[in-house]
Amino acid sequence: MGARWLTVVAASMAAWLLGTPHPIASRAASSALPFRFTNTAREAGLDQLTVYGGRETNTYLLETTGSGVALTDYDKDGWLDVFLVNGTTLAGFPKGEEPTAHLYRNKRDGTFDDVTERAGLQQSGWGQGACVGDYDKDDWDDLYVTYWGQNRLFRNRGDGTFEEVTERAGLKTPRRWGAGCAFLDYDRDGDLDLFAANYIAMELESTPTPSSGLCRYKGIAVACGPPGLEGGKNALYRNNGDGTFEDVSAPSGIARANGTYGLGVSTLDFNDDGWTDVYVANDSSPSALYINQRDGTFSDEGVKAGCAYSQDGKPQAGMGIAIADFDHNGTFDIFKTNFAGDTSTLYINLDGEFCEDRTYSAGIGVNTRYLGWGVAFLDLDHDGWKDLFLVNGHVYPEVAQLEAEAHYEQRKIVYRNLANGRFEDITDRLGEPVTAPRAGRGAAFGDLDNDGDIDVVVNNVHDRPDLFRLDRQTNRSSSTGDTPGHRWVLVDLVGGRGNRHAIGARVRITAAGTTQVDEVRGGGSYYAQNDFRVHFGLGSAATIERLEVRWPDGRDEVWTKLPTNQILEIKQGSGSPGA
Repeated sequence: MGARWLTVVAASMAAWLLGTPHPIASRAASSALPFRFTNTAREAGLDQLTVYGGRETNTYLLETTGSGVALTDYDKDGWLDVFLVNGTTLAGFPKGEEPTAHLYRNKRDGTFDDVTERAGLQQSGWGQGACVGDYDKDDWDDLYVTYWGQNRLFRNRGDGTFEEVTERAGLKTPRRWGAGCAFLDYDRDGDLDLFAANYIAMELESTPTPSSGLCRYKGIAVACGPPGLEGGKNALYRNNGDGTFEDVSAPSGIARANGTYGLGVSTLDFNDDGWTDVYVANDSSPSALYINQRDGTFSDEGVKAGCAYSQDGKPQAGMGIAIADFDHNGTFDIFKTNFAGDTSTLYINLDGEFCEDRTYSAGIGVNTRYLGWGVAFLDLDHDGWKDLFLVNGHVYPEVAQLEAEAHYEQRKIVYRNLANGRFEDITDRLGEPVTAPRAGRGAAFGDLDNDGDIDVVVNNVHDRPDLFRLDRQTNRSSSTGDTPGHRWVLVDLVGGRGNRHAIGARVRITAAGTTQVDEVRGGGSYYAQNDFRVHFGLGSAATIERLEVRWPDGRDEVWTKLPTNQILEIKQGSGSPGA
């Protein structure tokens, strides 16, 4: 059942200052789980196969990365639709039979309609990631899709159809291996700019193959790379405000990153200065933290900040990214998925300048057999503390030959936040469908049924997608219809000056004496775009005492005494000036 919407148009400013967060007592590990997942992909109509590389062996690394997924309300009906990127194979397909990306329109009843052909999005090739943003300020979500080859920009016409405008927008480039991407307003001029990571500068003709004997994984001949191959350089495109972009990768400093082999991308305001920064998960090299210098340039400070290497000072094979203030200290922490034989990495943001690797002390270091991709912080039980959901799958189908190795198809991992700096692995307690093995890659997170909790869409290699619907306990109050102790709010920001989703805005919310902070981000996870609406679990709070928004242009506004269990549409200019 869909949630109620409330549009906030006016509120008086509270006469008190925002206090520091009140700690919530840590909960015991293995307490009862008030939620479960159901895989509804088939009955929902998300039933098209994603094709990517070989099924049993791969010749090139190109065949391993898989494809992503984006959530977008492309028709502006208030319900998230699903865009799934697709790939191909080295052998190719007869003309007219090529795999294509798919756009699924949300029918608001738990099912989706495949509108790909009608929308004009039948696009084939080595599809990688996707991101969403209104680049031309016409109030409709546009799509940017990355490829091995030419990335493509699709303009939303506002009538249910899209047109490819890559060349017209100035985004035609030489062959690249596009990866994660994100729209952002890095210069705060109101126009959405575009960040595009690039993985490897690879031409198949000159790349070694497994038969060369040069590349082996635990004794098995496998596809070569990325070490030994030339890394791709990330790109930043500045929006000119007239429907075109200018490549500013070099003058902005983006092209001078310490690491290469970029994959996952997420925007964030790492140092809380009101200017958007970018984090890139790099494969087999130090990850990059591009700090916005507020003058049109960026400085890669990942190494200096302590969020580029593992705890023992080694580069990792980074894939996906999740950002959240999981520990309630007011700064955004970074979680990164990595290769098999390693752990995922949890970087605590200490003060907006430096990080500390807390992977092991937080209980994340217990899993080393899995190879991670899509990931997100999300409050599964609405207790006000962000949990973790990880998607896994090996890159080498050949691992089936290894008895001791985790399989090519792998389970997801779910960690529950214990509210004391530690997480508990609750995957086995959740059981199917979370434990069902898949070769997962891209994953996007958002409230697809508008019921107040976060659902998950996963793009799997040589399989159909997963749609994990999150269901919470239904012991509702007969008088209010609410679930006591499991309240929530979904904040839908409407920005001004063309940034429709207010990408880059920071939301600070206080309820029942506890303060949480989050932001609207471009990109995230692996090759994905998550729900732009900001979700908070509120525990038993019946009222939001104070909601403060710092908009992308730096202006602050405040709303007070707001209801919970609502989708709140917050429009820029409708609140009281912030303190």
